[in-house]
Amino acid sequence: MAETIQQLLRERAEDDHVAIRYGDRSWTWREHVAESSAVASALLGVSDPDRPVHVGTLLGNGPDMLRMMAAGGLGGFTLCGINTTRRGEGLVQDVRRAECQVLVTDAEHRPLLDGLDLEDVRVLDTSTPEWADLIAGAGALTPYAEVGAMDTFMMIFTSGTSGDPKAVQVSHLMVLFSGLNLQGRFELGPDDVCYVSMPLFHSNAVVAGWSPAVCAGATIVPARFSASRFLDDVREYGVTYMNYVGKPLAYVLATPERADDRHNTLRVAFGNEASDRDIEEFARRFGCDVWDGFGSTELAVIITREPGTPPGSIGKGFDGVAIYNADTVTECAVAEFDEHGLLLNAAEAVGELVNTTGGGYFGGYYNDQAANDERMRHGMYWSGDLAYRDVDGWIYLAGRTADWMRVDGENLAAAPIERILQRLPAVNRVAVYAVPDEHVGDQVMAALVLQDEATLTPAELQEFLAAQPDLSVKAWPRFVRVAPDLPSTATNKVLKRELAAQGPTAGNGVLWTRAARGTAYSSDAGVPA
Repeated sequence: MAETIQQLLRERAEDDHVAIRYGDRSWTWREHVAESSAVASALLGVSDPDRPVHVGTLLGNGPDMLRMMAAGGLGGFTLCGINTTRRGEGLVQDVRRAECQVLVTDAEHRPLLDGLDLEDVRVLDTSTPEWADLIAGAGALTPYAEVGAMDTFMMIFTSGTSGDPKAVQVSHLMVLFSGLNLQGRFELGPDDVCYVSMPLFHSNAVVAGWSPAVCAGATIVPARFSASRFLDDVREYGVTYMNYVGKPLAYVLATPERADDRHNTLRVAFGNEASDRDIEEFARRFGCDVWDGFGSTELAVIITREPGTPPGSIGKGFDGVAIYNADTVTECAVAEFDEHGLLLNAAEAVGELVNTTGGGYFGGYYNDQAANDERMRHGMYWSGDLAYRDVDGWIYLAGRTADWMRVDGENLAAAPIERILQRLPAVNRVAVYAVPDEHVGDQVMAALVLQDEATLTPAELQEFLAAQPDLSVKAWPRFVRVAPDLPSTATNKVLKRELAAQGPTAGNGVLWTRAARGTAYSSDAGVPA
């Protein structure tokens, strides 16, 4: 059995099943491996072997990016996925942090580099004659290295929801482990078609989309995510499996439902960060299984759903996963609830998700010792995610460490409030975050995006909140903004720091305000349909 992506791809060298479909073109695995080997040989030919052979990609989801990923694996060098939504000095910083010798881009993304000083990084554009000549002149591939399981396959930057992105060193073993696990779990094989519309510069697409397809010898359909085009793509290509991260399910569910939505080939959707309601609705509407788990680029804390997972829970953790108080470095108390499900001991039960055994599959951040030291403290991995655990071991997310709010002397976490607001049928997406109180501490603010054609009034929101028995009065949002959209990363994660920076006084949409000791919301305008 293959122990690296390099070995796995070599096993596909004589496979005549379809590997890629893109538009009206297709490639077999045999063709894909041969083309990718030529790309690897050409890139090694222009790289300095006495420096780290790091090759960056500034590419969207398409055959070029898939060839680059396979080339990195076959060639035994490190691929560095550069976020295509980064701009200016932020983009330069990422390329330099990863120590890229070569940066491969295309006609669509090449203008992003205009005016930037990349110093000695060689930029290659796949749409140019220079690239075609380079590939045509490449000889047989002699890999830079015969890689080991723990060697770095890719550098993948974190989403940057809580600060500057960091380059995670993602090993061959980590990618292979995830791919084999998902292939077996969902019984993927050569006849399956995997729809990969999450950005391939991010870990979710690599470990939950690309890797299981390679492990299964299935067909990969690389795409740019579009809620309106999603179902048409599924039908056109015969998609049976898809991965997601963030809010794509909510985006698709915001489109008008049609009577024939269930008439499609989709069998499984796998990802993370979908709400319970979206999971249930997506499965019902499109007639497929939806499995949502918890994951991060570092893959140091692994939590999986299993049959019987309670509503709101993300599942149970692998060995070593625990919830710790960062100040006392002790395990948090088990969560206690009243008869309505209200968390009674948030201050004692909510803490940071950790891996007490160490970093797990986390290979460290490249060129960032301070970030490594922050993650690895007291011999444990600290995720930066808040959570609490019930008496049966089920884990519930409470947000990021920055999502703690201190309201009238009480500690509140954002995620439980978000889960309650998601119960509102009119709401499609929601973000809860802290804004400064005029005296001391914080106030709760929520940004809501409504379903298409849905309406909501301040009185209806007040009535809904009053009817939720597991919502503390202190957790009622003081400010509510009904917005057309929420700022997000390329991987569909909400940028709460932007919302918090806007506060109640800025941002698009309609603002509703609740009096400090009241329950009624007031607004100068209604909410448009």
